[in-house]
Amino acid sequence: MRNPRPKEWQAKEYSQNYIADYKAFNFVDGEGIRNSLYVSGCLFACEGCFNKAVQNFRYGTPFTAELEEQIIEDLRHDYVQGLTLLGGEPFLNTEVCLQVVNRVRAEFGHGKDIWSWSGYTFEELLLETEDKLELLSRIDILVDGRFELSKRNLNLQFRGSSNQRIIDVPKSLALGEAVIWDKCKDAEKSYEQIKKSI
Repeated sequence: MRNPRPKEWQAKEYSQNYIADYKAFNFVDGEGIRNSLYVSGCLFACEGCFNKAVQNFRYGTPFTAELEEQIIEDLRHDYVQGLTLLGGEPFLNTEVCLQVVNRVRAEFGHGKDIWSWSGYTFEELLLETEDKLELLSRIDILVDGRFELSKRNLNLQFRGSSNQRIIDVPKSLALGEAVIWDKCKDAEKSYEQIKKSI
């Protein structure tokens, strides 16, 4: 796992504006039914990363205007709660992510929520470049922190290791410190434990 200094990794130096995948109408990348955009490229290199191929900034295909339109059309469905940004590392792909997020806000205001996963912690992002701060200010929920294999926990909601947090971004930015999402509810049994008992 790599730990960057503040502003060491700049999106403009690494991002190739590639997309690893886009999945509409899924139930796993945050609360409710969501449309998920997986951007390509990550430098954290966490041990046990579940999708190492996506660490490559040229994995997948270039982001296109057609895909942007598809995302917006898919979000128009009343049953879709919002958009999720994953990767890869969204905060090292700020050009694509800001383009999409700003379009979502222009079309839907705050009628659709925006989640993002990141290897950066909330506190690290506060010390980062303007583009990362702008992206942070546009999202509602941040699942933050590197995946740590030694802290892997299958009981956690929307997280893989116990150091990671689900953060309410507007509340956190207003207070200047991380505020945990008030709907966070971890399981008493992991999925694997439940499966074995059936």
